[in-house]
Amino acid sequence: MATGPTTGQTSAVPRRPVLVGLSTASVYPENTEAAFRYAAELGYDGVELMVWAEPASQDVPAVQALVREYAVPVQAVHAPCLLISQRVWGADPVTKLARSVRTAEALGADTVVVHPPFRWQRAYASGFAEQVAELEAGSEVIVAVENMFPMRADSFFGRGSSAVERLHRRGGPGLGISAFSPSYDPTDVGHAHYTLDLSHTATAGMDALALAAKMGRGLRHLHLADGRGAAYDEHLIPGDGSQPCVELCRYLAGRGFVGQAVIEINTQNARTVTERAAMLERALSFARAHLTVPPDPAPVGRTGPADREDDAR
Repeated sequence: MATGPTTGQTSAVPRRPVLVGLSTASVYPENTEAAFRYAAELGYDGVELMVWAEPASQDVPAVQALVREYAVPVQAVHAPCLLISQRVWGADPVTKLARSVRTAEALGADTVVVHPPFRWQRAYASGFAEQVAELEAGSEVIVAVENMFPMRADSFFGRGSSAVERLHRRGGPGLGISAFSPSYDPTDVGHAHYTLDLSHTATAGMDALALAAKMGRGLRHLHLADGRGAAYDEHLIPGDGSQPCVELCRYLAGRGFVGQAVIEINTQNARTVTERAAMLERALSFARAHLTVPPDPAPVGRTGPADREDDAR
């Protein structure tokens, strides 16, 4: 609280608004330029650049030209660590992560999002935590490790509502195999900074509020999406699934979250550009509405993230 120079009365310190960006993956199958165009037209604060097979996403000068043309900054760079981008920027994941940080620096982004290593990337996995720490020590860019999910056995026995019902009957995802080493939960290792993805918590059957509490002040990047608990990664518009999107947004707004929120949703089923734009606008409206609202008291019988952080201490 600040004290007024003449009255001696206290005045509220204005909160920094949470910036809301658009993942370029949210416009697939349209391209990176389309994401910049949507972001500019709809009023997003920036974009998260997904580096993948599209040549423009890998080309710093090309992205810089888009930043100038659309007056939309790059807030974050998502390292090429998806299965479909295993050969982007070569085959060495150590080199690719370092290049992602250099790309973020060149584009003026302050965050790199990266997944935990795959189990078969043994050398990368053995030195991953150390590499992340070293990259952060040598740069102002933070490396925010993202929570993932297991490969669930019930994914082979139907999708959609049947998989959702099975998850709820079990009280969790049931049998599954983690493709990530040592875990799809990055807090099991412990890193300085994290990305929380709400579609991934749904598929993993994890409590998103509990995970946010484990991440604590290290939570610096939010992939705002939703899921119903299906056996696959849904990336629904926030509010369309079962995740506590409203509670989490209000919690972050109330605690003075200094990171960024990024809309990362699946719009592949949009039949027209107008329909895709409407989906992206609805997601942005949700973020704006709930990331600026002070948190409500935790519901009776349910522990909120702040309570869990206190308990952990």
